[in-house]
Amino acid sequence: FAGIENLPCELQRNFQLMRELDQRTEDKKAEIDSLAAAYIESVKNMLPEERVEHLRKIQSAYSKCKEYSDDKVQLAMQTYEMVDKHIRRLDADLARFEADLKDKLEGSDFETPGSRSLKKGRSQKDKRSSRGRGRRTSEEDTPKKKKLKGGGSEFADTILSVHPSDVLDMPVDPNEPTYCLCHQVSYGEMIGCDNPDCPIEWFHFACVDLTTKPKGKWFCPRCVQERKKKK
Repeated sequence: FAGIENLPCELQRNFQLMRELDQRTEDKKAEIDSLAAAYIESVKNMLPEERVEHLRKIQSAYSKCKEYSDDKVQLAMQTYEMVDKHIRRLDADLARFEADLKDKLEGSDFETPGSRSLKKGRSQKDKRSSRGRGRRTSEEDTPKKKKLKGGGSEFADTILSVHPSDVLDMPVDPNEPTYCLCHQVSYGEMIGCDNPDCPIEWFHFACVDLTTKPKGKWFCPRCVQERKKKK
């Protein structure tokens, strides 16, 4: 599809068409009100065929009004799909960029013991957001019970991490799943609870007072309390 540089012009054109449809609908509603008032005022003096003709005009105006409204809905849906396509394309490009950047950093002079250990754990997946809220670089939308990678270089973390305050300022998709004790969508670095029955599973580092992935198994505060109660 067309490049994102054409998106503003396309949006402006669609919004202009939607405004025109709105105006046509309002004009048609005014016409309906006028026809209805005239019918009520003179219905007693009308012949049966005149009444039928007048009612047909009102019905035709209603049909036209509905047609304009349906056109507006279709245009709004097309606009949404157009924007969504660009978002998906940007997500894919950003995911490729982050993957390339990680590969370059792992093979560069910025490599640290932490980043070397990250190479050994390549089977573990990062749960990083590729844009805004909840987008992940993995192909799956639902997080599995896998731990995050160990800490990479600080340089990589600085470039690739998403600040939570920036994420929380963005609009929320009502269909996007939420996690953690804060009941927010996924963003930044997250860690999975090692309790297979954990009802939440994934937690933001900041919400559980973590800055790096701890060694060994990790259990969330809620599961820790439950384990203590069972003892």
